[in-house]
Amino acid sequence: MRKLFESTNIKGMSLANRFIYSATWDGCADDKGFCTQRNIDMLVERVSGGVGLIITGMAFVKPEGKAAPGQLAVYGHEYIDGLAKMARAIHDARGKIVLQLAHAGCYAPAALTGHEALGPSANDTDKFPQCREMTLQEIAQVVEAFGKAAGRAKKAGFDGVQLHGAHGYLLNQFLSPFFNKRTDNYGGSIENRARLLLEAFEAVRNEVGEEYPVLVKINSKDFVEGGLTEDEMLQVCAMLEIAGVDAIEMSGGTVYASGALSCFRVGALDTPEKEVYYKDAATRYKENFSVPLMLVGGIRSPEVAEKLINDALADYVSLCRPLIREPNLIKRWKAGDTAPAACIYCNGCFGPAIKGEGVRCIFEGQ
Repeated sequence: MRKLFESTNIKGMSLANRFIYSATWDGCADDKGFCTQRNIDMLVERVSGGVGLIITGMAFVKPEGKAAPGQLAVYGHEYIDGLAKMARAIHDARGKIVLQLAHAGCYAPAALTGHEALGPSANDTDKFPQCREMTLQEIAQVVEAFGKAAGRAKKAGFDGVQLHGAHGYLLNQFLSPFFNKRTDNYGGSIENRARLLLEAFEAVRNEVGEEYPVLVKINSKDFVEGGLTEDEMLQVCAMLEIAGVDAIEMSGGTVYASGALSCFRVGALDTPEKEVYYKDAATRYKENFSVPLMLVGGIRSPEVAEKLINDALADYVSLCRPLIREPNLIKRWKAGDTAPAACIYCNGCFGPAIKGEGVRCIFEGQ
């Protein structure tokens, strides 16, 4: 497992190994989105357990873009001090941390935000939540908000930022014809549907400078009828490479779909052959792009992780639910205990977070 534990560098961000704690909503921020000690302790635990890079749970960049209770916010300067405390704690634990920036779009509940839900197109069907079509002025405001949020992350001491363009949230909604029915410059062709993501990326880059790591999370495909396809994903990645993205994290699915094809798939992965949800898409990506690839989804055994790196199908291995069940998983693997992760991919870990108790494995200690 030598390659899994070798040090690497992304745009000057030195990482101790190739394992990443993928962005995970933990439900631990306060009602206004301020960082709490629970947020910090949970992330420090993963760094102490051996993870090389932490990507935070998504931080909303505008008040109407909040997706869930207990979610981090970064839409105002008042949030910098708490986020700086988080960044310092991770650095003190000898880890690196990237702040994920997001806007929930139509998946921002009005009852939670106090604002009308917005999306690329109006929706009055039962396919996803009702929302109003964003005006061009509102799109420009979102672009600016992503840029300003990145500037706050840099000021707070984060090692980089990641734009959340996956899982059916706003940037993905614009990319996906399932959500996006616009007929202006932000709809229709994939070039138009990618416009918001690329403009947000440009705003972030202009705010933080050329030497600061800027990452993007994207769906391999949406796994819904009429959604973003794998071919279109590759086209978007080509645009991002030209724009200067420093790494891409590949996931898949949306919060619209449930069960086997959601962004949180359920079901036991009891053999190595069942692991790696997006292997085919990752293979195609690596055949076409040199931008480092972080691959998440269904990876639970070290031999599979090692093969992904050795076969050059990914540059980094991102884990979410396995590290909720076992925060010390990476340290265990490095010490020679190479049993697969104990996680059974049941999604029970999010139940406590919904109740305000923070994300945790419901089988902890069993």
